[in-house]
Formats: sequence, structure tokens, C-alpha cells
Amino acid sequence: MPWKNQGGGSPWGPGPKGPWGSGPQSSGPRPPDLEDLLRRGQDKIQNMLPGGRLGGIGVALVVLGALAVWGLSGFFRVQSEELGVVLRFGKHVRTVQPGLNYHLPYPIETVLLPKALRVSTLSIGMRIIDDPRRGGTTVRDVPEESLMLTGDENIVDVDFTVLWRIKPDGVGNFLFNIQNPEGTVKAVAESAMREVIGRTNIQPILTGARTTTEAGVQELMQRTLDSYQAGVLIQQVQMQKVDPPAQVIDAFRDVQAARADLERLQNEAQTYANRIIPDARGRSAQIVQVAEGYKEQAVAEAKGQSSRFLAVYEEYRKAPEVTRQRIYLETMERVLGGADKLVLDSGQGGGSGGPVPFLPLGDLLNRRPAPQPQTQTGGNR
Repeated sequence: MPWKNQGGGSPWGPGPKGPWGSGPQSSGPRPPDLEDLLRRGQDKIQNMLPGGRLGGIGVALVVLGALAVWGLSGFFRVQSEELGVVLRFGKHVRTVQPGLNYHLPYPIETVLLPKALRVSTLSIGMRIIDDPRRGGTTVRDVPEESLMLTGDENIVDVDFTVLWRIKPDGVGNFLFNIQNPEGTVKAVAESAMREVIGRTNIQPILTGARTTTEAGVQELMQRTLDSYQAGVLIQQVQMQKVDPPAQVIDAFRDVQAARADLERLQNEAQTYANRIIPDARGRSAQIVQVAEGYKEQAVAEAKGQSSRFLAVYEEYRKAPEVTRQRIYLETMERVLGGADKLVLDSGQGGGSGGPVPFLPLGDLLNRRPAPQPQTQTGGNR
């Protein structure tokens, strides 16, 4: 009596269940029922034989035919996006690549065909819906998945997609350790994104920290799924939209504009400071250097004057009358050397002793005689 006829149904209860609980079922062709095949084959052979009875040779032929059909039922084909997981009495024994393969016939071995080589896309915070009226697709926002709280207590709307696939060496874990792979990946992705967003301020998230956020979410997801032994490989996390909530986006844009103006004014002030401060430092250094030079010059001149005075004093002590006369003459020479007026004093024997009339002798002294023309001697030629 076949298993399917015991108790009026499957021995593991209703629904798509296998002998090990609610694990995944084979997506390949269902193995034939051997008892049903034997009974049908026996009926056909009895109808073909005269008298409707089987002899020893007939029974042998039926058995051989049934064995041949049973043996050929082990061939199966694995498609390009699939991997074949061969189970022997429910235990994973090997994984086969795409192509034509063979396993021991049912119930010794069975095969599961998960699409392990296909990269799946999971959207979180949005749903892509086909719109036949517009001939394309529309995106519907899911706020219960996309609204998240940042580290500085702001709310941000994040839509992102996750690209994942089955690990080639983790197909067994994928089939037997998680019941709902897509739901598990979605829950882990949403939790990881909320954790990373909760540790970051809103400003970097909206500007230049997207790449860092994506890498952090991918790393956290992979670490969590590996702890579950899920056999899932996260290939990439892509943030599609990062905006403030629609109710406050206008006010947030005003705040962003004010922050941009603040940064611009700070940059202009810093540029002005970078230009003025070096100029002021250069001028102060120049003034200090000029003062140092004037100081050295004044000290040197004072030392020279004092040395000169001491030298003159020494000479004065040796011959006071001669030194006084020489000083007088040098002083008069220095005072009258630049004068352009001459005064003649006749003294007591020069006349009446009254005021001497002024004569412009300086102009006469400054005049130069005109050059005389040269006369040519030797006769005309």
C-alpha cells in the first residue's frame, strides 16, 4: 500500500510538507509511484497475453521493466540559475551543477532545485507596481518601513534595495535553516539600516555619507545572516532615496539653505583672514626690521660723534689756541660755503665805516665766459 494512501493523506499532515517538517519541497518532477506502475504494467501485460495469465517469463519481464523505469527515474536536469541539492534519505549528500545529472531513484535519493545562481532584488520602503494603463511601473511608498530616526533625533525617509543570492557553499544551510528566506533577509535589512541610521546624524546621511552607510548596512547584514547560518550572500545595498518626511521637507530645505549661507559666510571670512593676516604680519616684520636698522644706525652715529669729539678734545688739550682757531675756520667754512651773497668789509681803514652797499657778485662769479670761436690758420684751401 503506498504512503499516499495511508490515513487518507500525507503521513506528515496537510500542506506542502516533507518528512522533516516544514522544510522546502523539491521543485523538480515528482517521482513515480512504483506500486502504481507495477499494477498498471501487470494489467497491460495480462491483456496482451493469451488467456490473461502471466507465466514465469512474464513476471520476470514485468519486474525487469519496472526496475528499468525505476532506474531511469533518477535522471534530472538542473537549469542555468539552479543548483541541484541531492538528499539521501533526507540528508544532504552532495550539490550538483547545472546540466543533466543522475541520483539514485526515489525513495533512496531525492533532489531539490533552488535558484542559487540568481541574484534577487529586495526593495524596502517602496513597492514597484505594474501599471498596465500607463504601460510601465509605478513606485508606491511604504512609510512604515522607510521612516527612521537618526542619531540627532531627526526623522528621515530612506528607500533602499538589497541585492542578495545564495552562497554556493551554503545551499544546505539556505534550504534547511531558514523557512522564509526573503522575509528573513528583509527583516535583517530593515533592522541593520535602522541601526546604522540611528548612529549617524542627518546631515552626513543627506550629503556625503551614503557610501559609508551602504557599506555599514551590508557588513552588518552579512554578519547577522552568518550568525543565523542562513547561507545568504549580500552582494550590494543601494540607497534609492534619502529625504526628510514630506510634511517637513519645506522647512528642512530652509534650514539647509541657512546652513549653506552660514558655511559660505564662514568660508569668505576665512579667506579674508587668510589674506589679511599674512599681509599684517609682513608689514609688522618690515617695521621691526626698519626700527632695528635705525637703531643700529643711530647707535653707530652716536659712537662716531663721541669718538670724534674725544679725538678733538685730545688735540684741544695739546694746543688750545690753535684748536679754537681751526674750529672757527671750519665752522665758518661750513656755514658760508653754501652762501651765494658776498659782503665786503673795508674795516677801519676802508672809509666811513657805514653800511657796505650790496653788490650781486655772486651772479658775476657764477657767470662763465663764452667760448671763443677758434680761428683757422694756414690759409684757405
